[in-house]
Amino acid sequence: MALGTASAQAANDRYIIQVDNAGKGIVKALSKQLGGQIEVDSDGFIAVTFAGKSLDQVRGVLNNPHVTLIEEDHIRKPMALFNDDPGNPEVEQLTPYAVYQSQADQVALQLNNAKKVCVIDSGIARETGETGGYNPDFDWNSITGDSDSGTGDWFRDGGPHGTHVAGTIAAADNSYGVVGMAPGNPLHIIKVFNDAGWGYSSDLAHAANKCSQAGAEIISMSLGGGGANSTEENAFNAFTDAGGLVVAAAGNDGNTTRSYPAGYSSVMMIGANDADNNIADFSQYPSCSSGRGKNATTDETICVEVTAGGVNTLSTYPSGGASIASMSADNVAYATSAMENTGYASAGAYFMGTAESTDAGANGMVCMIDRGVISFHDKVANCENSGGVGAIIINNEPGMLYGTLGDTNSTSIPAVGAAQEDRSALLSASAAEINISVSDYGYMSGTSMATPGVSGMAALVWSNHPQCTGTEIREALKATAMDAGAAGKDEFFGYGIVNALDAHNYLTANGCAGGNDGGDGGDGGDGGTADIQLGASGYKVKGTHYIDLSWSGAGSTNVDIFRNGAQLTTTSNSGSFTDATGNKGGAVYDYQICEAGTTVCSEIITVVF
Repeated sequence: MALGTASAQAANDRYIIQVDNAGKGIVKALSKQLGGQIEVDSDGFIAVTFAGKSLDQVRGVLNNPHVTLIEEDHIRKPMALFNDDPGNPEVEQLTPYAVYQSQADQVALQLNNAKKVCVIDSGIARETGETGGYNPDFDWNSITGDSDSGTGDWFRDGGPHGTHVAGTIAAADNSYGVVGMAPGNPLHIIKVFNDAGWGYSSDLAHAANKCSQAGAEIISMSLGGGGANSTEENAFNAFTDAGGLVVAAAGNDGNTTRSYPAGYSSVMMIGANDADNNIADFSQYPSCSSGRGKNATTDETICVEVTAGGVNTLSTYPSGGASIASMSADNVAYATSAMENTGYASAGAYFMGTAESTDAGANGMVCMIDRGVISFHDKVANCENSGGVGAIIINNEPGMLYGTLGDTNSTSIPAVGAAQEDRSALLSASAAEINISVSDYGYMSGTSMATPGVSGMAALVWSNHPQCTGTEIREALKATAMDAGAAGKDEFFGYGIVNALDAHNYLTANGCAGGNDGGDGGDGGDGGTADIQLGASGYKVKGTHYIDLSWSGAGSTNVDIFRNGAQLTTTSNSGSFTDATGNKGGAVYDYQICEAGTTVCSEIITVVF
């Protein structure tokens, strides 16, 4: 399901009416008398469609003491750019790159303290839905949901998006498929997207209430759209104020537009990066500033706070809803991506250049084709019209070629993409083999894929520190994110790429409130005394570890500073020193201060990042 490809446009005549609950029945009856269609009935508000009426007109006819506010009900869409289907998780369990990138595989989920994640999306594939059927790669005993008369059963997919998102969070750790950030973590599914692929802001506000009722402590939303409204914002404020964490996608237009609900302060905005720690070119990056002139303010909670892997993310699909590709040349397997047309081809290899015309030499062969000049579709068509049985299109720039043959594809032979780095080997091969088949697993890209990654990591870390609040988990993820892009916090990455292991270690060392007052690492060494008191405080600047040391009680002119058992420096006995380590990521530092040239030392203090 791609951003901006919904088959129908939402009408602009649906409105949210905030009411006092005692008078809701009166307002509902009045709305119906005025020709309104009740769409959502939730705590403190209703959503109503008034066909052909503007916002001002609705405000005029609903002048009622039980009505506190009437506002536009904005459209919300899933945020995924494109789908791609390489890999073969049908025969073994694969770990997506973002798990390794975030070191989530080095933190154990504590199921006894697991925090339920509420996924507001297009449903999940437990039974046959729009795209396919049951995907077994979940702990179904830990998944609940809410159905809706407008969007249907939560356990039937309304497109693969929701199932893909859920797998990124919690796909089971077994012998097949993929593994999620928090494998087997409890989920609650709320299906908000209709058959056209979009929903409304009121649907999200109502869903937030349902998430709370279901006992969820994390809300994950891989969706968004333009325009803010107070009803939606209030719902997420309330969830956060109650100790929860709300995570949402920044958007996929690659510009500075602020998308909602991610743009609300109570919601953590997530951008996307690739496997090489580069920002995704589609990831939106709104400013942290709002207002003009004297009214201008800066708020880091209304822009990208962190990023996670969201480019070519492998996850679960409804069964048979994706395709999977494999490719080899002279019996050597190469990475590939499915472009179109399921099928199998094995034959001699023939180089067609850029395949701008038919070529009799390709008859009965697998065509090796360079990217460029004409469309992918026309290249494959020229191969097929020459008698070719399969096509491999090789990228003309570094990396894998991901593409499709367009909406009007008239070809039938299997076609795949290949990386530029493999061009020489492929062109020297005498034979090639292509196989594209249906699969329960596939690839998507978007801030939609980064968002459940962060939601899963938050659940993973939080299960190890259940005494913390959602806001404290949010702050820990930011404090320990790996700096990327421009040095320090920037508009694209925010604080950087989330690292689950570093966040876990940070909370272990510092507690939920963060900061670092040091720790007791043991005795004071050989012959040391208790007279020298040492304190340490660790922090990051542009991702680099800094530790401020302070001490008292040393009687010498100079002191020796030791880090991890080795002398770091000799400095004046000024009572303070800052260690600029030059290191990033996770680390543990043991510090000790001694009177210069003696064994009169402080106790060892440990700082953990």
